[in-house]
Amino acid sequence: MSKRIIRVALCASLFALGFPAQAQQPKKIPRIGYLSAATPSAMLDRTQAFRQGLRELGYIEGKNIVIEWRYADGKLDRLTPLADELVGLKVDAIVTGGSGATRPAKQATASIPVVMTQDNDPVANGFVASLARPGGNVTGLSTLSPEISGKRLELLKELVPRLSRVAVIGTSTSQDYAHELKQIELAAGALGLKLQHVDVLASKDIEPAFQAAAKMRADAVLWSVSGRIARTSYRKEITDLAIKWRLPAIYENAASAEAGGLMSYGVSLLDLDRRAATYVDKVLKGAKPAELPVEQPTKFELVINLKTAKRIGLTIPQTVLFQADKVIK
Repeated sequence: MSKRIIRVALCASLFALGFPAQAQQPKKIPRIGYLSAATPSAMLDRTQAFRQGLRELGYIEGKNIVIEWRYADGKLDRLTPLADELVGLKVDAIVTGGSGATRPAKQATASIPVVMTQDNDPVANGFVASLARPGGNVTGLSTLSPEISGKRLELLKELVPRLSRVAVIGTSTSQDYAHELKQIELAAGALGLKLQHVDVLASKDIEPAFQAAAKMRADAVLWSVSGRIARTSYRKEITDLAIKWRLPAIYENAASAEAGGLMSYGVSLLDLDRRAATYVDKVLKGAKPAELPVEQPTKFELVINLKTAKRIGLTIPQTVLFQADKVIK
């Protein structure tokens, strides 16, 4: 009898010890959404940079974090239903690939944190109250850097020593264009350059813009068009037209130089995408977006395409080549 009592007591003890482990709830795996206006292929380098940032913080997709990828494939009217879909999934945060995706995400939810990977001017666009204190559910990174436009003009001056007239091709209806133009004009005054303004409001204006620049006898082009026209589908057309009219042109996105543009200087979007992961980490750990300052760019890159320089009969000075982060040969 005593042996039987001992066995029962032992079993009861083992059951009691094991019960807390069995009763313990499994740790919740965070689920985030990623919303982009572009196609998966167009965003591949950027999403890989974002994944790298997550890995550096210990997050492995499919293991301890789930990512719901949503792409509008260039169809902007799809962004709102895609944002609503992510809200319906009750994700812990929504990461946006640009202002085109940030707006519908912000409109879809006032409670789920929204992390911008990049935006030209989140204050002017109405996404945050200020960079220091966003004040709502949106935070992240901005590409706003006033000195960039002036630096592009300086690079053109180095590239074309006899530079006197520059055609600034931009979009006058863009919210941040007026601010950028002011910086360009200040730099032009310091460099003794004359600016010729050409407006591009729609894709049909692209070719006439380069024709106008050539007719004005511009020595070079500073491409500052934003919005839908600046996206992948028009990039090759834009760079081909600059070559056709033998106009040295500088762009803000490295992808333009890689597509055949002569030169680009701008914010490293891949660096911003990688850094966006730090915001995701913070909000998953309980930080409030309203109190997370929007960070500005810290890494810039100069890309030069020697193939294009040869096609338009331009020799790139060594002083410019030495500054390049990447040279396409």
